[in-house]
Amino acid sequence: MPEYRNENNDIINKRKKRKANLIVFNIINFVLVCVIVVLFYVTMPINSTKVLYIPKGSTSYIISYLNKNGFDMNVVDEFVIKTFGYVQSGWIDINQNRLTRMDFIYKLITSKAALKNITLIPGETSYVFLKKLATEFNLSEEKLTQLYNQYSYKLDGNILADTYSLPLGMKEDYMIFYLFSQTNKKYEEFSKKIFGYYDKRKWFHYLSLASVIQKEAATTNEMPIVASVVHNRLKKGMKLQMDGTLNYGIYSNTVITADRIRDDNTTYNTYKVVGLPSDPICAVSLDAIKAAIFPVKSDYIYFVRDNRTGLHKFASTFEEHQVNISANVGVAKTYTKVKTDETLIDAEAETIMKTDVTKQKPTSIKDLFNNVN
Repeated sequence: MPEYRNENNDIINKRKKRKANLIVFNIINFVLVCVIVVLFYVTMPINSTKVLYIPKGSTSYIISYLNKNGFDMNVVDEFVIKTFGYVQSGWIDINQNRLTRMDFIYKLITSKAALKNITLIPGETSYVFLKKLATEFNLSEEKLTQLYNQYSYKLDGNILADTYSLPLGMKEDYMIFYLFSQTNKKYEEFSKKIFGYYDKRKWFHYLSLASVIQKEAATTNEMPIVASVVHNRLKKGMKLQMDGTLNYGIYSNTVITADRIRDDNTTYNTYKVVGLPSDPICAVSLDAIKAAIFPVKSDYIYFVRDNRTGLHKFASTFEEHQVNISANVGVAKTYTKVKTDETLIDAEAETIMKTDVTKQKPTSIKDLFNNVN
C-alpha cells in the first residue's frame, strides 16, 4: 500500500511539474511574442517634416492632434511618452524626414525648438521686411504679403520693430499670426503701463505719429524733440512737410525728389496734406512710441540736419531755420553724431527717454487724433 501511494505521489508531482513548466513556457512565449510585437511596433517607419509644430496641452491632446495630422499615434505611444517625459510645445526640430516610431517618440520628448533670429529695423516698412522674411525662412513672399494685407489692422506698424526668434519651418500663416499677436501683446502691455487701458484705434494714431518720429529723428534722444515739432505744427495747423513721411511701402529707402512731392497724392505726402498720414509709415520701436506720447515742451517748429554732426538743429522761427540751413553750405557731411552744445531741452529729452513711462504723465493732445487723415 505505501508503495502505491508513493508511486501515485510521484505521478502527481510529475504532472504538477509538467504543468508548471508549461505555464513557464507559455509565459516565456507570451513575453517573446510581446517583445516581438513591441520591437515590430517601435521600428515601424514614420514620415515627418524636419520641423514639427506641437500645440500646448496634455499628452492626450497632443497625441490626438498628431493623429489628426497623419501620424497614427495611439495609447501605447501616449504611455511611453508619459513614462519617459513630456513633449515640448511649439515648433521643434526633428531633424529627419524618415525615422522609426521609437526614434520619433524620442525626438518628441528631447527635441528643442528650431529657431532663427530676424530683426525688423526701426523705420523699415513691412514691404521690405516681408521680402526679408521670405528670403531668410524660405517662404512665399506672395503668400506672406497676401496674409499680411488680409489680417493687418493698418497698412504698416502692425509688427513692432524688434528682434524675433522664429522657428524654422513655420508656415506663412503661422508666421504672420505670430508676429501680429506678439506685437499686439507688447502694444497692449505698453499702453496699459502708460494709460491703464488699451484702445487699438487710438494706439494706432500714436503709431502714425511715432512712425514720423522714427523716420526723422537722428538718435533716440532726439525723438522727444522731433515729437514736439510735430505736435507744435499740428496745433498751428501747419503742414508737417517732412521727407520721411514719403518713405512708405516700396519707397522705404528712396531719396525724396521734387517729382515725388509733386506727384504723390496720398496722405503720406505731408507737403500737400495737413496732419498725420492715415497709416503708420513704417515699423516703430517702443522708444519712438514713448517719444510720441511724452514730447518735450518746446516752441520749435523747424529742424534741419547738421552736416557736421548728422544731428538736427531746431528752430522756433523761419529766420533762425534759414540761418541753420545756410550753416550747411560748403560743409562736408561727416555725421560725427557728437553734440557740442547741449541745451536744457536736450537734457529734458534725454531724461524723458531714460525715465520709465509709469513715472511720466502723457502730454494733453486732445487735437492730435483730429489731425490724423
